[in-house]
Amino acid sequence: MFTTTLTQPKSDNLPLDLFTAIEDLKTELNAVILAHYYQDPDIQDIADFIGDSLQLAKAAANTQADVIVFAGVHFMAETAKILNPDKLVLLPDINAGCSLADSCPPQEFAAFKAAHPDHLVISYINCSAEIKAMSDIICTSANAVKIVQQIPPQQGIIFAPDRNLGRYVIEQTGREMLLWQGSCIVHETFSEKKIVELKITHPQAEAIAHPECETSVLRHASFIGSTAALLNYCQTSPSQEFIVATEPGIIHQMQKLAPEKNFIPAPPQNDCNCNECPFMRLNTLEKLYLAMKNRTPEITMSEEIRLAALRPMVRMLEMSK
Repeated sequence: MFTTTLTQPKSDNLPLDLFTAIEDLKTELNAVILAHYYQDPDIQDIADFIGDSLQLAKAAANTQADVIVFAGVHFMAETAKILNPDKLVLLPDINAGCSLADSCPPQEFAAFKAAHPDHLVISYINCSAEIKAMSDIICTSANAVKIVQQIPPQQGIIFAPDRNLGRYVIEQTGREMLLWQGSCIVHETFSEKKIVELKITHPQAEAIAHPECETSVLRHASFIGSTAALLNYCQTSPSQEFIVATEPGIIHQMQKLAPEKNFIPAPPQNDCNCNECPFMRLNTLEKLYLAMKNRTPEITMSEEIRLAALRPMVRMLEMSK
């Protein structure tokens, strides 16, 4: 089991220029800051590397830094620790969890797996270290279809934990799979009705979507892909306007890379900011600075769990080349 520091010291003496202070700490610690596209713009701008889950996993595997500061959520920082057991891995806010990872409790999943002993387990990277340790192969939204296509057709597959990504992979590959019924609270909140209304008021806009979205949303998208794929697509598409059905943090990078284009975040069903991941947004520039200054919260786990989780991670990296 992993253990973490549960509290983070508060400070009333934060430096006036956090960007400079963080850069100084990076040099002092030989640290690298990895940030997901769903982080606040300030964190994206200070990061050494920005990416989706697959890109960040590869960056974590290849870094020469002594300290990894992971501006993302818990399972992402765990992934960095799995790949870098001798490095200090810090998560700015230890409560930055993941609704999708939480929807797959290890004890319940172990029973599900035991009920289907002849099935290969492919788990989406958005899961805990314990679930990774029970898996045969890890995948991301960027490589899930490619990995499933490499599995012999007679081999049964359990796909966990995201049912929406699993359904999308089934549609793309024609493979039957047993799906764990997990989901992401953000990607399930987009309103099909409001997206249709947006397409009426913005008739030239392309709808693009992450495969974690519900099927009812995906059917209105002209392009479906991972976070990084969505970012690349909006740069190459001739369209000048996009309705973006994923966490709106990605729009910061879209606007930087295609400033002449207009990006509209897909609205949630209710009048709220539910299309923003509440866990991703727990990380702030101030917390990132304090994590580096105080060397906490640190991600740790038992070597038994780490080694068991490492094997399917390595398989993913090999199969996604």
